[in-house]
Amino acid sequence: MGAIPRTNKQKEVDRIIESLSRAIAQHLLPPGTRLVEAQIVDSLQANRNHVQVALQRLALQRIVTIEPNRGARVSQPSAREAREIFVARRAIEGAVVASITPEKMRRFAREVDAHMTAEARATQSSDRRAIVRELSSFHQLLGRISGNSVLADIMENLMVRSSLIVALYQRNDEPSCQHDEHQAILEALMAGAVQEAEGLMKHHLDHLEAELALDDTESRDIDLKAVLASV
Repeated sequence: MGAIPRTNKQKEVDRIIESLSRAIAQHLLPPGTRLVEAQIVDSLQANRNHVQVALQRLALQRIVTIEPNRGARVSQPSAREAREIFVARRAIEGAVVASITPEKMRRFAREVDAHMTAEARATQSSDRRAIVRELSSFHQLLGRISGNSVLADIMENLMVRSSLIVALYQRNDEPSCQHDEHQAILEALMAGAVQEAEGLMKHHLDHLEAELALDDTESRDIDLKAVLASV
């Protein structure tokens, strides 16, 4: 049986989710930002009911928090949740790496080369938005290369939630995810050295977690309409 076609409503809800998730993942909407329905409707030219459904789905994914009589906000993960996210990432990304063969790497060679070129260009620039986007998308790319759609979907969610953690707890303003560490993981996968790749990924995630200062930070005012107009 073929896939069931999505309705127009489902497509619209997915579009809204994608726009909000992208803005959150790129640190344009930091933790605690109020997500005013009317502003989202206006910025994305969306139906209010579709916006409400999108926010509810993001709340189920723990990306958004909805409170009675207070509306929706970008979630503010606690220090405990931050640690738990990294435990989950080690498990999921370990499984992702373990399922990638040299054959799969060759199949995605062009996409990998294009990504690493874009990543190198971004890390050499001062465009923090581009840096965050490219370094984060490396992990999502590995999820796609794995060929396991369940792992890939989990990775998408974990990366957005990780972006909230980085926005809250990163010790400095330098990108925590390093280009050379990504390159080393890819080289091990291309050589079929799965155990080495798993070890490199674990070291990479340990490094990222070690750069977090797990304490509270102050939120700032965000122009939601301006952000959504730019993604």
